[in-house]
Amino acid sequence: MAEHLELLAEMSAVGRMGTQERLKHAQKRRAQQLKKWAQFEKEGQGRKARAEKKRKGSGREKRVTFPENIRLLEAACRNDVEEVCQFLRSGLSPNLYNEDGLTALHQCCIDDYGEIVALLLEGGANVNACDSELWTPLHAAATCGHLHLVKLLVEKGANLLAVNSDGNMPYDLCEDEATLDYIETAMADHGITQETIEEARSAVECAMVQDIRRLVTEGVDLNTPLDHSATLLHIASANGYLEAAELLLEHKASMSAKDNDGWQPLHAAACWGQIHLVELLVAHGADLNGRSLLDETPLDVCADEEVRAKLLELKHKHDAIMKSHEKNKSLLQRRTSSAGSRGKVVRRVSVTERTNLYRKEHEKEAIVWHQAEQRESEGEPEDEDRQTNAELQPQVPVGAHHWVWDNGRGGGKGGGVPCSLAGFEAPGSSLPAPLHYVSMCRYIS
Repeated sequence: MAEHLELLAEMSAVGRMGTQERLKHAQKRRAQQLKKWAQFEKEGQGRKARAEKKRKGSGREKRVTFPENIRLLEAACRNDVEEVCQFLRSGLSPNLYNEDGLTALHQCCIDDYGEIVALLLEGGANVNACDSELWTPLHAAATCGHLHLVKLLVEKGANLLAVNSDGNMPYDLCEDEATLDYIETAMADHGITQETIEEARSAVECAMVQDIRRLVTEGVDLNTPLDHSATLLHIASANGYLEAAELLLEHKASMSAKDNDGWQPLHAAACWGQIHLVELLVAHGADLNGRSLLDETPLDVCADEEVRAKLLELKHKHDAIMKSHEKNKSLLQRRTSSAGSRGKVVRRVSVTERTNLYRKEHEKEAIVWHQAEQRESEGEPEDEDRQTNAELQPQVPVGAHHWVWDNGRGGGKGGGVPCSLAGFEAPGSSLPAPLHYVSMCRYIS
């Protein structure tokens, strides 16, 4: 038989052939193909014969075997009563379970295989066996509404108060009216009250609280990773154990600890719909934007609509608070940065006030001088301090050469005497003008 590349190479030549030539060419290729196939089959039979001879020569035959628990569960799933009986007679334990903790009794209560259920119970199966989520066979039968199986399990001592990982008892999961009526009647016959039910529901949490207190007393680190690197706070959050979580947070349990999947305790509370734990953790500062290894936030792993709404509400409140904090922080920074300029403003105001004060004082002095000149012109005696006219006359300010002195006699601009700028002298006096007065007279009109 020609190879594939050879066939491709001759395609152009075949295209140029006539109809008869092409037909003969195809028959030739078909004959080659059949010959090749016959040779292949012959070789295959030879290999098979050699393998059979080798197997017989070794005297050992390979077989596929399965673990005992798989065989028992598989027979139960097929409702093979005879095979289950053979397993039990051979001494196989009826309590074998798979990787999920599921026993044959669990499976038959789900599938309603009453005959095998009876066989398993007679063979010593644990009527209160729990799978990985703490479901008992009674949980399974009650959920499926199999009344005759529920009766059989209760007669064999099934725990009516068994609580699964979701906190549900068998009667919580039962929707069939007849089955529920029987379970409630059986609970009443066993003297079970509402108080007893609540105690049973809280028993696991109470045990956890006691363990936490013991660990605190012994000084054990409450953040020590357990299975899957989950901490005690992960467990309390997933199961909704409010008292246990409050105790852990009181003793500084970490809310940022991560399990193997990168989940924080808030992820666990959100995933399992524990709304009270969500509120508690967020109130203590849990990160609403924490990311798992798959980049999931608590909101991403939450399927319960009520809890999702609560998470969104808390997230919006948190964002608003953070925005307000940022605003106040920036405002405080602006105030801090402007503190120096405010000081300058205060100083400028202080100088202005002092200037006004000086102006008022010098106005009063001017009035006194004016009154003294009037008394002199009227022939009044000198004052008690014997101050001269020249000493009482006001001094000229520097740089105000366009001003003129009005001694009260000339009356107006023409009657004044120009001031002497060279020696800062007032008219009629050889005394220098007071320097502070010279500087402050700039502000007196």
